[in-house]
Amino acid sequence: MRADAKKNYDRLLDVARDVFAERGPEASMRDIARRAEVGFATLLRHFPTREAFVEALLCDDLDALPKRAEELEATLPPAEALTTWFGEWMAFARTHKGVVALMASVHDNPESALYASCASVHAASARLLQRAQDDGQARSDMNGDDMFGLMAALGWLIDLPSFAPRSENLSRIVSSAILATKEPALA
Repeated sequence: MRADAKKNYDRLLDVARDVFAERGPEASMRDIARRAEVGFATLLRHFPTREAFVEALLCDDLDALPKRAEELEATLPPAEALTTWFGEWMAFARTHKGVVALMASVHDNPESALYASCASVHAASARLLQRAQDDGQARSDMNGDDMFGLMAALGWLIDLPSFAPRSENLSRIVSSAILATKEPALA
């Protein structure tokens, strides 16, 4: 890609992050082009459909999540890494309003442009869960699919105006339900 084309591509993605965060995935493509100070035809050359645009934006941002999971694994104890991961996921979902359902729907569709990125997030989640399970700090009756499902459900909830203000609390509740607790001894 030529340097000027790459600059426009990167600028469009940067602007789209802000616009989608403000207005969701149905934001005006023309508004994104205008804010990025490029012509609409330039936007269409890079992203011929809204879906292509959303996929490019999500793949770029989704690919950062597994890298973050690796950092958490390397620096935090298992339970703390898992709860921090939930927080990272909630921050991602808040930034990408309206796209969690799309991600959940393509996570088992190898034909989707988002498949590899979603599979990578799924694998990172499963790895963090397994690490906490191996350390005796997480429930043993769940697997990576359950973890990804819970993350998708939380992400979907924060798109609803009545739940958005409670996202941090919901994240704490769900992550604490995943973490193993010792049952008190009966007297």
